[in-house]
Amino acid sequence: MTIRPYPLQFKAEMKQRVWGGRALEQFGLELPDGPIGEGWMIGDHPNGTTTVMNGELAGLGLDEVRAKHGELLFGTRGLSSSTDRFPLLIKLLDCNDDLSVQVHPDNDYTGLPAGELGKTEMWYILDAKPGAKIIYGLQPGTTRDSFAKAIQEGRIMECMQEVDVKAGDSFYIPAGTVHALCAGVLAAEIQQNSDTTYRLYDYDRPGLDGKPRELHIEDSLQVISYEGNDASRMTTELAGTNDWLTLARSPYFVVEKGAVDGSWQLQTTPDSFVVLVICDGSGTLGWQDGQLQVKSGDCFLLPAGLGDYTLEGAYTLLRSYLPN
Repeated sequence: MTIRPYPLQFKAEMKQRVWGGRALEQFGLELPDGPIGEGWMIGDHPNGTTTVMNGELAGLGLDEVRAKHGELLFGTRGLSSSTDRFPLLIKLLDCNDDLSVQVHPDNDYTGLPAGELGKTEMWYILDAKPGAKIIYGLQPGTTRDSFAKAIQEGRIMECMQEVDVKAGDSFYIPAGTVHALCAGVLAAEIQQNSDTTYRLYDYDRPGLDGKPRELHIEDSLQVISYEGNDASRMTTELAGTNDWLTLARSPYFVVEKGAVDGSWQLQTTPDSFVVLVICDGSGTLGWQDGQLQVKSGDCFLLPAGLGDYTLEGAYTLLRSYLPN
C-alpha cells in the first residue's frame, strides 16, 4: 500500500517512576494513576511503542509503521543498522523528585543486553522551579580508583558536579557521562533508542514496589568517561525568529531550537525524518494535504518524504533529525 506522507502524532506511553509527578497533565496528556515520570512521545522499543493517533495510519504502532513504510517515512538513514528499529526515542520528563545518579553505556560496551543500543542523549529544560539543579559530570580529577573508593565509603555525592538550571538550558550527554535530573525540572529528552541505564546511587529510597532499586556499580565503573568527553551545555537565547540554533550534534542526532513568528517555510529531505517538539506557544503545522494545530508539549514525526511544510503562529520548538 502506498500512502501520501503526512505528519504523524502518537499516543504517548506513560511510565510510572518513583521520582515522577503529574506535571505532564499541563500538556493535555492523559496520565494513568500514580507518579508519572516519563511520557514516551515517539517510541519504537520493546519497553514502549507509541501508536499513531491521526490520519491514514491511525491505530498502528510505530513498529508496524516502520515495517510497512520504513524508508518512505523515515528516510534512507532512518532505520537503525543495529536493531532495525526507529533510531531515536523522544520523551517528556517530569522530575517531581531527584532521579537516580546514573550513566549510560555506548554502542560498543560488551555488557549491553542483546538487541540494545548505547545511550547518548540531550536534555532541553522546559521549566525549572527556583533553585532547581541537575548533576552533570564528575568533579575534575576523579579517577576510577578514587570514585570506586568514594562509593565504597558512602561519599559518592562528593564526586558530583551540581549545576543550576533554568528554562531554556540545554545539555548534551554523551554515553559515559554521569548525570541526574533533580527535583523541580520538566525536560524534553532526545536520545538513542535505548532503555539501558546503570544506576550508581538512588538516595537509599524504595522503588514503587517498596524494595530498594537495583544499582549497577560494576557496569557503571566500566563505562564512565573519567577523562571527559564531548559533554556540553548552553543557554539557548535566540538571536531572532525563523532561524535555527544548534543545541546538540552527535553521531546519532542533531537537535536545533527555533522560534516561529508568523509563517516559516521549511522542507524535509529524502535521507532523514524530522521530529518536532513544541516547547511553548501555539500555532499550526501545514503541508500540501492538510494542517494540524500545535501547542506546547506536542511532538510530531515528519516523514522524510513529506517535502514542503509550513510553521505558523507564535511558538518555540525543537527540531531533531539524523546527521549526515
